[in-house]
Amino acid sequence: MRFLILSDTHGNYPLAIRALEMAGKVDRIFHLGDGIEDARLIEEITGHHLIKVPGNCDLTAPDPRDVSAVFAGLKFFITHGDTYNVKGGLAGLRTKAGAENAHVVLYGHTHVSSVELLDGILFVNPGCLRCKWPDTSYAILSVLSGTARARIIPIKP
Repeated sequence: MRFLILSDTHGNYPLAIRALEMAGKVDRIFHLGDGIEDARLIEEITGHHLIKVPGNCDLTAPDPRDVSAVFAGLKFFITHGDTYNVKGGLAGLRTKAGAENAHVVLYGHTHVSSVELLDGILFVNPGCLRCKWPDTSYAILSVLSGTARARIIPIKP
């Protein structure tokens, strides 16, 4: 399976649409918050269902802040990351991921892209698509034979 991971669009949904076009065929699309209305617009425009969680800037969103789900036989834990203080490091998120028995953790909030394997768990932050941000990016995650791999894709506004 192939997944597109977006986060922190902050109103810049056209760049997210471009990321979707650049990514090509994907099986699922994730939006990790701070622009959950952008995620809804992307669904409307493209007809793709997004798995989405609100971020700290999505104050009125009724959606759950965290989602656990199984895709391609692996357990994913999906969050924006602010409630785990990811700007101060991944300790809180690592603890939660372990408690969830996650294989893959998707998070945003920091606006800094990252792919790390910690405690046998793949942590992926796709970065930011915010307008006027110096390093905009998204992530592609692939699962093949039970192994998840991710890469960060830079995208220019």
